[in-house]
Amino acid sequence: MPDDTGQEAVRRDWQRLRDAGLPSQLDHDAPTNAPHVSVVSAPELPDAAIDVAHARLGALLPIRARSTGLLVLGGSRVTIARAVDIDDDVVRRVLAVRVQVPDRQHVGWLPHVTLARRVDRSLVQQVVDVLGHDDLVLTLTELRRWDPEKKFVTTLAQA
Repeated sequence: MPDDTGQEAVRRDWQRLRDAGLPSQLDHDAPTNAPHVSVVSAPELPDAAIDVAHARLGALLPIRARSTGLLVLGGSRVTIARAVDIDDDVVRRVLAVRVQVPDRQHVGWLPHVTLARRVDRSLVQQVVDVLGHDDLVLTLTELRRWDPEKKFVTTLAQA
């Protein structure tokens, strides 16, 4: 999870999209909705994955990352996200966590920060025009676990 400055920068993107009448992560009004870079998504996280995440990633915090572009993910309805470049050592450590999770939802890891979901593909150019092309430096300072069944966030490590 980014520090306060990074959170504010991503939330500005969310607000710009909303102000333009476009889908935005601000439309997701759950109290736990916050800018973040997911390490792994799965129906269940084994304790071993949590332990490896805490030991291998928590020790690196804070992690500097850079968003250098936008991603368009999906079919007729897409997710718009900021691509995030992260140091190779961090990537290796993330992969060490991911291999502990047999039911992970995605093969490989594509670090990103989601800006909008379920965007009609015909709106993609408008989204790009609203968001622009500026890079964004993020300082990731918190490692969290979101439990979707309990709708609860647990902090595993902080810088």
